[in-house]
Amino acid sequence: MSRVILPVDHLAELWPESQRGLKVGAVLHAASVTAELRPTLSVLEEMSASGQISLSALFGPQHGFETTTQDNMIEWTGYRHPRIDIPVHSLYGEHREPTDEMLDGLDVLFVDLMDVGARYYTFIWTLLLCMKAAERAGISVVVADRPNPINGVTSEGQPQQDDYLSFVGLHPIPIRHAMTIGEMAEMLKRERFPDVDLTVLPLSGWDREMFYDETGLPWTIPSPNMPTLDTAIVYPGMCLFEGTNVSEGRGTTRPFEIFGAPWVDSYSLTGELNELKLPGVIFREASFEPGFQKFAGRVCRGSWIHVTDRGCYEPVRTALTVLQHLKETYCDHFRWKEPPYEYEYEKLPIEILCGRPEHEIFSHTL
Repeated sequence: MSRVILPVDHLAELWPESQRGLKVGAVLHAASVTAELRPTLSVLEEMSASGQISLSALFGPQHGFETTTQDNMIEWTGYRHPRIDIPVHSLYGEHREPTDEMLDGLDVLFVDLMDVGARYYTFIWTLLLCMKAAERAGISVVVADRPNPINGVTSEGQPQQDDYLSFVGLHPIPIRHAMTIGEMAEMLKRERFPDVDLTVLPLSGWDREMFYDETGLPWTIPSPNMPTLDTAIVYPGMCLFEGTNVSEGRGTTRPFEIFGAPWVDSYSLTGELNELKLPGVIFREASFEPGFQKFAGRVCRGSWIHVTDRGCYEPVRTALTVLQHLKETYCDHFRWKEPPYEYEYEKLPIEILCGRPEHEIFSHTL
């Protein structure tokens, strides 16, 4: 298997000539590493020491610069980096868009974030807000491209309606969007920020049909509840469970692959779901006790999702089918979660996740 070559694997060679010697702010997290698992920060420090750039500030998205915070709307506060003595700015706290003060003195924003190919995953919206701020401040943006872990071919789910945009979807795109983060940046420049000075550093050796385990690259968790590629494959659908009172498995070792609640009959549910013969998936009875979040310390019963054919598996269709079944079967217990959710205080979480009003969720073909 040939290995995909990331731009951060040879960043010093790819760095734009026009940006050499300038002051750089880097947007990173714990998954910002080379193919050899060397932190991108170390690469930037080396480039700064040689005078190729002047590394002057760091920024981190949701879950923190070091990928430590577990859940939605758990904010973190910026600090000064203890080793290199430059500011680390939080873009998931008091501010989600870089402020003029954060950007003061910078010439370039460099973004190296691992996305997972789903609209709700907020790193692409941190990218959008960085591009917006950079356009306003007149500074350049350099994005290091990375593979879409669940392939760059298959998309699913309609774009959001304009009045249902939020931090889990600041620009209308499909739920499973099939773009790399570099392609996302190029789309945002075309459609939102035409005046931003954008450079996307390219991948080498990536085929659009590849899943991440076909790239030869090691999996590094981009957020605490995205432990494996298996998680990323089901996530475009199973994240919808965050808009319900059914556990999506947060607080366990297999979030999004298992789901349930104390009031579910796992035997009946699993049998009924398997009778539907949804493509590429088998359900297995599951019992689990979350360590935190919904039903922490209580035994939940439900199902485990086993994807048997990821080529034909439809995560959004599957999740909506399961949700509709739960809503109808457990009407005395099942509820949509109330706001707030990802800084939306009026619309239901399920509405901003699906990008349309609640009454259209099952009638629409998402």
